[in-house]
Amino acid sequence: MRRNIKVFEFEKLTIKPDEFGRSLSKTELNKLYEFNDCNRNIYFVPIRDGVKFCNYVGVIQIGTLTIEILPKTDQLKSTETDFQKWHIALMDMLRVCKLVSISSVSEANLKKKYNSILDLYFEMYVSEVEKIYHKGLIKKYRTVSGNLNSFKGRIDFNKQIQQNLIHQERIFSKHQTFDYDNLINQILWYGLKVLKELTFDTNLIERIRKLELVFPKVKLMPIKANHFEIIHLNRKNVIYQKALEIAKIIILNYSPDITLGKDNMLTILFDMNKLWEEYIFRLLKRIKRSDVKVSRQAKDKFWENRIIKPDLLIKHTIGDNTFNYIIDTKWKIIRNNKPSDDDLKQMFSYNIYFEAEKSLLLYPSTKDTIEKFGMYWKGREKPENNQCKVGFIHVLNEDGKLDYSIGEKVLNKILVF
Repeated sequence: MRRNIKVFEFEKLTIKPDEFGRSLSKTELNKLYEFNDCNRNIYFVPIRDGVKFCNYVGVIQIGTLTIEILPKTDQLKSTETDFQKWHIALMDMLRVCKLVSISSVSEANLKKKYNSILDLYFEMYVSEVEKIYHKGLIKKYRTVSGNLNSFKGRIDFNKQIQQNLIHQERIFSKHQTFDYDNLINQILWYGLKVLKELTFDTNLIERIRKLELVFPKVKLMPIKANHFEIIHLNRKNVIYQKALEIAKIIILNYSPDITLGKDNMLTILFDMNKLWEEYIFRLLKRIKRSDVKVSRQAKDKFWENRIIKPDLLIKHTIGDNTFNYIIDTKWKIIRNNKPSDDDLKQMFSYNIYFEAEKSLLLYPSTKDTIEKFGMYWKGREKPENNQCKVGFIHVLNEDGKLDYSIGEKVLNKILVF
């Protein structure tokens, strides 16, 4: 029986049912331990008879169990409404960051149809493969060798001597053939096979079966990371781009259970700090202002071979003058609205290196907070030329949906004179 569990960042999940009836079997818990051990223990913290999740969001599928890990911007007790609200918010955030494609999946379906982002990626992949098939799969030349009854191409003399001294009516030869059996189609084919093992959606399974019936014969081989690295997209195969991106996510995060054959594992997880940074950047880029330029990951030499790299650099032009501002996004809840010394020291360095008079530490929040710029007392002749504000932004609007006006609100927090 299929089970779907939703949890928030930093929540615990154990083999004992909690107030929402959420629990793990011992087999599922051991699979999570094994997965975490193989990934430097960054995704969750092992606890007694369970795990405590970290700042990664996304989905983990183990056999018939799907665990969706959701973001959250407060420490209040969770409710069923919170799970649904942040489930939709996460999908929307991935869409804004272009980590899911709205061309494959409508926005309405994005919010209503899918139990988890895993179902969404599965749907996107099958839709992309169907689109490629209808537009026409790519053919390429490849070298084929074999023991033939008629001469074709050129003779492989070593193999001819080894195998055909007696059967001289046969010729071992190598020749070129032009067909669909090439790496890019092999990846699509392998992705369909993996997906068929993972999905529980009967409609999706039926669509995969239809593709299997019409898909040209290609070699089924295990696809690894290096196979994706050697593919070069051009104008002839650019249609494959989205399908290959999703195939890479599915295939490289797939862990088949070769002993039991029933607890296959797939993970699609995102570092919430990076996702938050990307989300803020995308919303800032939507603002059409000729006097404001937003750039990401500007960098400068710091010490020896190390570099210094703020999240976002804002350039504000007024007349003939351009002013620099730094924004560093932090996806965490801080106590008493006070940042750590490390965060403040980091912003001090950014101000000096990037000649910024003001910077902003940006945190998510659900509370309205009075904000003001604080001054660093060293580093500049005048303290007012070296300031940092601790800023807080509501991720969701009053209706419990993502607030797409965040970009303007963030600019208003820092473009202050």
